[in-house]
Amino acid sequence: MLRYTLMRLGVFVACLVAVWGLVYAGVFPRGLGDSNGMWIVLLSLLLSAPISFVVLRKERDRASVQVVRRVDRMKANLEASRGQEDLADDAARAQGQTS
Repeated sequence: MLRYTLMRLGVFVACLVAVWGLVYAGVFPRGLGDSNGMWIVLLSLLLSAPISFVVLRKERDRASVQVVRRVDRMKANLEASRGQEDLADDAARAQGQTS
């Protein structure tokens, strides 16, 4: 998941640099007043989202598989803990009834 996040951040930074260059070259319009920095960041976010969606598809699928495995393992551990608690509770009740 960390790898995917870093790759996505890299795509955003690349878009940020490209948009910054295009704005200062005059290809894209500048923002109004002091909003030029905000304009560049928003335009970079807008461009990086679909690029990340397409380019990082395989990495996103790999990360998803890892997350699903981790969640399944945690569910199994939780279920095993519940089973142990039930057995201990049943044993304590059985011992209390025989005394």
